[in-house]
Amino acid sequence: SDKAEKGEFKARLKLASLTPMSHTYNQGALKFAELVRERSQERIQVTVYPDGQLGKGERELLEAVQQGTIDVYVGSTGPIGGFNPGIGILDIPFLFNDYGHVDRVLDGPIGQRLLDDLEKAQFKALAFWENGFRNLTNSRRAVRVPDDARGLKIRTMENKMHMAAWTAVGANPVPMAFGEVYGALQQKILDGQENPVAVIHSVKLNEVQQFLSLTQHVYSPAVLIVSLKTWQSIPEADQKMLLNTAREVARYQRGLGRDMEEKQIAELSGRGMSVEKTIDKAAWRSAMQSVISQAAGQYGAEKIDAILGTK
Repeated sequence: SDKAEKGEFKARLKLASLTPMSHTYNQGALKFAELVRERSQERIQVTVYPDGQLGKGERELLEAVQQGTIDVYVGSTGPIGGFNPGIGILDIPFLFNDYGHVDRVLDGPIGQRLLDDLEKAQFKALAFWENGFRNLTNSRRAVRVPDDARGLKIRTMENKMHMAAWTAVGANPVPMAFGEVYGALQQKILDGQENPVAVIHSVKLNEVQQFLSLTQHVYSPAVLIVSLKTWQSIPEADQKMLLNTAREVARYQRGLGRDMEEKQIAELSGRGMSVEKTIDKAAWRSAMQSVISQAAGQYGAEKIDAILGTK
């Protein structure tokens, strides 16, 4: 529109997440909002709604983003597989070796193709942010080897691959909206759950979980998504600014979580959580091998090899 050309485009965007304000998603979101406000000379205002204020589960928020009633969302890619199956390749257990490997894949051409592909689901994905490597907590016993997890009732995201991975080691996965997890653990409806350290720490799971095992079984990326409906109403110059800002903040947001991880593990331990650091990753990988092989059939072995082989 002519208005937009003259730099008079104005927008108030709602950004939703499920995690507390202290979590790195929202710390990143606040930084994103601040930079967008500055760079648009206050024409574009982003308001952050943390803690499931706009919806209790990932699915609910993502459907609202599709419809355009929520403009922006930051959250784990796990539940997005229900809207766009291709992104599910990132949920394969033991796909990434370490954070350096993650950055090379997600900031490179493989990552860009995965982001672009989300447009089919009415999502304009701007950048990969980070949730982190997922770890197991439970209230029953110390878990070192896969056999120790046998019979545990573990909450997972609504994600088929995560559920299959836990079934493969003999646990009983229970998919559940994140907002209900703390209560279910407290009432012992569940024995455990799996999430990155930042989540375990920010929602104080040490109050209802005694054991933390640093299994790092799945790397959980996050993604900053704008509703495609909202995106198409934004002038091109502003789109470019939003995209560049999201990528710049991605580095800041990932750094926050990585820098804090050791400190948070120490704090959880100080609050009485028993932390198991010596995990035999090869044993876990081999226990989940059936799921990894099945994924190769689903996503194509060459795509998986391209990720594994990114140097």
